[in-house]
Amino acid sequence: MSTRLLLATRNGKKLAELQRILDAALGGHAVELVGLADVPDYPQVPETGLTFGENALLKAREGVKHTGLPTVADDSGLAVDAMNGMPGVFSARWAGRHGDDRANLELLLAQLADVPDEHRGAAFVCAAALVLPGGKEHLVDGRQTGRLLRSPRGDRGFGYDPIFVADGEVRSNAELTGEEKDAISHRGKAFRALAQVIARTLV
Repeated sequence: MSTRLLLATRNGKKLAELQRILDAALGGHAVELVGLADVPDYPQVPETGLTFGENALLKAREGVKHTGLPTVADDSGLAVDAMNGMPGVFSARWAGRHGDDRANLELLLAQLADVPDEHRGAAFVCAAALVLPGGKEHLVDGRQTGRLLRSPRGDRGFGYDPIFVADGEVRSNAELTGEEKDAISHRGKAFRALAQVIARTLV
C-alpha cells in the first residue's frame, strides 16, 4: 500500500524532480506523490516569510490543513554575490509577476551587465519542509554554488538554470540531464535529505 504525499506545487518539472529523487532514495518503497493539480483547489498562502525556510513551512502547513495529507513544500531561489544575496526569496517574482522565468532571467542579466566575470558568483539555495498531519515538522536545506553566465545556454531545467554554471561544471544547469542536475543541485541535496526523513516517518 502506497503512502500519498502532497508536494505543494503546480510545477510539473518540480514534481518529476522530487519523484526521481524519492524513487532513488527510498529504494522502491511506494510513495504516491501528488501535486496541487491533483487535490481539491484551496487558496494559496502568500509567501510572506523572509527566509526560504519560513516560506517552505508556510506552504507545507497549508497543504496539511486543506488536504489532510503529509505535505512537502520547498522555497528556493538564487542568491547573487554582487547583489548582496538578492533576488533571494524574491527570485520567482523578481520581474514583478510570479513565475515568469524569462522576464526574471532577462532582468537579472541586465542588472549584472556591468559586473565582471570574476565577480559573478552566485548560489542556488533551497529549503524543503515536511509537515505531518499530527503537526510534526521537518526542515532541511541544500546549496549549490557557482557562477552566472552572460547569456542563457541549454533548454532543460527551469528558472535561472540557463545562466547558472555550478562549481566544477562547464555546462549550465539547463544543459544537464535531470539525473545530472539532481546529483549536484540545491533542490536535489535538500530533497535527498528530506527523502531520508520521509523514509523514517512515512514508509
